[in-house]
Amino acid sequence: MDLKGKAALVTGGASGIGEATVRRLAAAGAVVGVADRDVEKARALADEVGGLALPGDVAQPDAMAMAVDIAEDAFGRLNIVFLNAGITGGQSGIENLDLAGYRRIMGVNVDHVVFGLTAAVPALRRAGGGNIIATASLAGLTGMPGDALYTATKHAVVGYVRAAGPMLAGDNITVNAVCPGFADTPLIAGAKDRFEGFPLLRADDVADAVEAILDRGEPGECWYVQPGREPAPYGFRGVPGPKGSQPPPDVSWADH
Repeated sequence: MDLKGKAALVTGGASGIGEATVRRLAAAGAVVGVADRDVEKARALADEVGGLALPGDVAQPDAMAMAVDIAEDAFGRLNIVFLNAGITGGQSGIENLDLAGYRRIMGVNVDHVVFGLTAAVPALRRAGGGNIIATASLAGLTGMPGDALYTATKHAVVGYVRAAGPMLAGDNITVNAVCPGFADTPLIAGAKDRFEGFPLLRADDVADAVEAILDRGEPGECWYVQPGREPAPYGFRGVPGPKGSQPPPDVSWADH
């Protein structure tokens, strides 16, 4: 992967999958903005790779716009945006709902992807195109009964990417999701004993998948990542249409 002359922005970039990807992009020659709530870790990693630390809460409406503006201004361009920040639900999500916790996971896992993509698109257009990758999960491809809220947010990311990808392809902007299985990152640190004997991904395995997506990802693809398997686009089944129907018209719901 040769990214000399390219500029990237990674959210949740100070640890886990984000950190591994920051290092991978920087090693390939890109300058990288490291966005993370942990200011000290973001600054230390940015200093190490010759990048830029961008502290802030990605769930806030103006934080992603500010991060994109600062990165583009500092680097003179923006070519790659990796919307990686995420949290788990911390509750069942099906009874005794903690509203603050619900709002928080929706803000980080869903709002941040929407805010990040909408902020990034004008910058990538100015650069002549580029890549937006969002971290979803296998929980975005199948139900994970242990965390219904996390499953809901990651399904939302997958659906958003699948719809946004074709809409931006004409601007030379490729939108994808990476969908890892369980990975040995701080996200599962509090429950790691439950995974004894279960194969876990390394953060570098997911960075490998990000690299593969940048190399050959097609608009709207959602790539699964599992231990011992090559990352690849997930094959979604088509849904049944009305019996005897013609293909649906190419319309925008915004016009109706």
